[in-house]
Amino acid sequence: MKTRIIASAVLVPLLFILVLWAPKMFAAVIFAVLMSIGSYELLYRTHLVKHPRLVIYASIMAFAVVMWSHAGAVHAWLLIGLMIYTIVLFSEMMMDHVKVRIEMLAMCYVAGAIVPFLLSSLVRILIMTTGRYVILIPFVVAFLSDAGAYFVGLKYGRHKLAPVVSPNKTIEGALGGVASAMVGMLIYILIIDLAFPQFTVNYGLALLYGLLGSLCGVFGDLCFSIIKRQTGIKDYGNLIPGHGGVLDRFDSMMMVAPLMEALLLLAPVVM
Repeated sequence: MKTRIIASAVLVPLLFILVLWAPKMFAAVIFAVLMSIGSYELLYRTHLVKHPRLVIYASIMAFAVVMWSHAGAVHAWLLIGLMIYTIVLFSEMMMDHVKVRIEMLAMCYVAGAIVPFLLSSLVRILIMTTGRYVILIPFVVAFLSDAGAYFVGLKYGRHKLAPVVSPNKTIEGALGGVASAMVGMLIYILIIDLAFPQFTVNYGLALLYGLLGSLCGVFGDLCFSIIKRQTGIKDYGNLIPGHGGVLDRFDSMMMVAPLMEALLLLAPVVM
């Protein structure tokens, strides 16, 4: 626990600097590197894909997806990238169809394209017109939901939420996480409202963001937990002391970030 708290105390200020003040290109590159590491964790650390070249291809693709998001998400570039990625992967299977199975290629698509695309919503939010002001929303929702679920579950948790997938999660903890995320969103939007009077904020939407985001965060967490349970690993890596690997820290964000991006586009909480 001590190591976890110390790591958080160091990483949270760095996160603030990265997304609020650092050049957007720099932030995108850092996140692209993290997604490459996450791709490696999902394939190699789990032993789902032990083929070195396939892992390298997936890591490169993960990096490219994030940088594509920074470039303005031009549709043509995504199509070209996916075509090249598909050609490379199936070429490997054609060269050795005994060792390279279709399920391995499917995992490469998940690790190299789908997960990075969902998580790179953070980059697409950052490059929005109001990006610097709303980029913390996914982090507020995900991190406060996690913290609320942990502490409420620790004290009041009685009923298991998903005993087979994640025995420590409780219904009470999940409800505590929802409440924490909703309160956190209200406070965040209040700060925006007071500090930046040029914006119009919607407190009702802030509550909706917190509610839906927290529920999606729980689901994202469970998604990566079931993979760990099936593959018999405790953590995806040891990059972050006390937290594990990249995917251990960004598991809930996989669902929270794209939801927040969609809501910001469809029903912006800050205008």
